[in-house]
Parts: sequence; C-alpha cells; structure tokens
Amino acid sequence: MKHPTGRKVLISGASIAGPVLAHWLDRYGFEVTVVEKAAAVRGGGYAIDIRGTAREVAGLTGLLPRLREAHVDTRRISFVDADGALIGAIRPEAVTGGVQDLDLEVPRGALADALCTPLFDRVEFLFNDSIATLDDHGDRVEVTFAGGDRRTFDLVIGADGLHSHTRRLVLGPEEPFHHYLGHVFAGFTLPNEFGLAHEGVVWNTPGRTAALYAHEPDDRVHGFLAFTREEPPFDAFRDPRAQHELVAARFPERTWHLPRLVAAAREADDLFFDIVSQIHLPTWSRGRVALAGDAAHATSFLSGQGTSVSLVGAYVLAGELASHADHADAFAAYERRVRPFAERNQALATPGGTIVTPTTQEMLDTRDKALRDPAGPALAQDSAAHTALTLPDYPAPVRPA
Repeated sequence: MKHPTGRKVLISGASIAGPVLAHWLDRYGFEVTVVEKAAAVRGGGYAIDIRGTAREVAGLTGLLPRLREAHVDTRRISFVDADGALIGAIRPEAVTGGVQDLDLEVPRGALADALCTPLFDRVEFLFNDSIATLDDHGDRVEVTFAGGDRRTFDLVIGADGLHSHTRRLVLGPEEPFHHYLGHVFAGFTLPNEFGLAHEGVVWNTPGRTAALYAHEPDDRVHGFLAFTREEPPFDAFRDPRAQHELVAARFPERTWHLPRLVAAAREADDLFFDIVSQIHLPTWSRGRVALAGDAAHATSFLSGQGTSVSLVGAYVLAGELASHADHADAFAAYERRVRPFAERNQALATPGGTIVTPTTQEMLDTRDKALRDPAGPALAQDSAAHTALTLPDYPAPVRPA
C-alpha cells in the first residue's frame, strides 16, 4: 500500500508511548515500523493510572472498552506505623487527586496489550531487535539494527524508556539529563499470604517505605521496598547480590511483614531494582530524530503520572507530524505544547517525599495526622496538573481505527 504521506517512521520501543504513536501515525497514513528489544509485548506488571487528559487520549484511541474491562478498582490504601498498627485507610483518589469512577487503573501489561494487539496487522513489528547505530544524513536516517539489517527511514522516534538508547545515540550519555530524586526501590511479586484484594497496605518510617499491593483476588501480590539514599547505588545495578544486601540492610526490623518482603525480594525471579529519577532535557529532538514518553520527559512513579504524560505526548507528537510537512516544525510544535505539561507533572514528584514516601518525621507526622483527622491537612497532590494540556484539533485520519 502506498502511504499518503510518503514518510517512513521507525519507532524504538513497544511499551506505551511507542504503540500510541504507531497507532496515530498509521491512521494518518505514515508507514510505521516498531522495533522492540524484548521477544514480545511485555505482559504483567504493576498497575498504572490513566487520568485527566490521558483519559481523553485513551478514548480517542479506542482503548476505553478494553481498559474498563481490565480496571483493577483499588478501593482502599491502608497505612500502618513502624510496629504494623493501622493508622488509617483512604480511597486512592485521596492520594492521587483523581476522580473516583472516572480514572482508570490497569496492569501495565494490559495497557500494552490493548495498544499493540490491534496494530499487528497494520504496522511492522521487529521483536528481539534494537537500534545499533543512527546516521542522520539530513534528508534521511540510516539505521543499523543489532540483528545486522540496515534500513533507511525518514524519521526515527525513541520511545525506549528512562534509560533510552536512542537518546544516548543522538544526545549523548544519560548522566547530564538524569535527575535523581533520592530514592532507591525494589519491586517484585510474592505469594498472597495476606488475604489482600483491590487494596494496598503501606508501612513507613522516615525515608523508608514497604508496601503490598493486590490488584484482584489472586494468589500473587506486588511487593515494594523503597528507601532514600544520598547517592545512587550504581555499583549494584549489575549485581543482584549487592541489590539484595542493600535492601536487607535498610529493612532489618522483625516487624510487620518486613522479614517476608526482604526474603521475597531475595527469592524473586522478577525483581526490578532501580532508582527513582526523572529525565530533564534541553531539547526533545535533533535533526530527524525525536524522543517520546519517558525517553523525553520521565516523571518518575512518585508523580503517579508517567503513563498519562506518555499517552498525551505521543498523541500530540503524531498530530503535529500529521499537521506539518516539515518535521522540524512538527518537532518544535510538539515540544512547545507538551513540555509545560510534562514539567508540571514532573513537579508532582518532589525530592522531599510524598504521602507514600515521606522522608522526614515531620512529613510523616503531618501525613498521619491527616489520616486520623478528616478535617486535617489535605493529602491529595495538585490534580490540576492532570488536565493542564488541552488537546489540539488535528487533521482527520486517512485510515479507520
């Protein structure tokens, strides 16, 4: 099929921003290829939130019926003190500033599947591969893939996450753009020995958080252990034993479910260990290569808005490319529209801590007072950030959904 735009686009990454971008570029008539280093669309994962402007994007993309089916409906978040005694329980919207019965919360894998499955007969997917080199000639980009193939594209979009390889190829090493928020975390699953369903339970002392989170009535739950650290533990990233020792050293108490969580982190075959950080870039594009999602503007999980901002940004990038004949104009318009929205949502994750990760005793006392006293200080974050971007009107798609 001859594509009306005559433009061939390579997207690196098949998680969230990449498939949204692929969906809309395909509908606008671009010839789209998605390269993904994993062997398939990644399933499972913890639940992510879709709210505000991102819910509009989900509706326009035709995702709402499937996402409503996958909605995990968290009904309660309970907080316990250092000894495991209950402090109070609240609806999740009291933390996120979201809207009950309107926000969507789905397993990350369910969103990725809903995005990618309809695309398999419309766009080209290259699994088990990645970009090795990029050569921007000004009028085209020559790409060498890790698998050995060499192909030419009109544009390349890096939607390959916080530690984007595409970004490294065009803008250099990550370190100057990496904004560490002072937290280290380990996420994993473990047997649901706690009778949890549709709820989360959070244990805190200043600078330390342990949590259990259950999507549905199931035999597995998600465990999280997070703690503050002045410097990122870069030496532990490639050493699972060092990760386990670091986590165990920060949670030595024999209280609540801490021993079980520490043991589960050591036993888990799905341990995800990383630092909490954001990406702050001076520009989101260079030449014929642009960045989307966390590769451009990671907000961190402390903001609760990473997925939502990625959905919105990818939709806008596709719309601007469909609206401008010149890619440079499209990239500039995309960044001009989305950067203020991304930065406002990044600000939700302050280094000082949040309701779930208070870093000082004063923050913890204020949080606990609000939990015990409904007339006390408000807990929710700035919900206006969720809708701080109004979606522009873009050209009508040339292909049906």
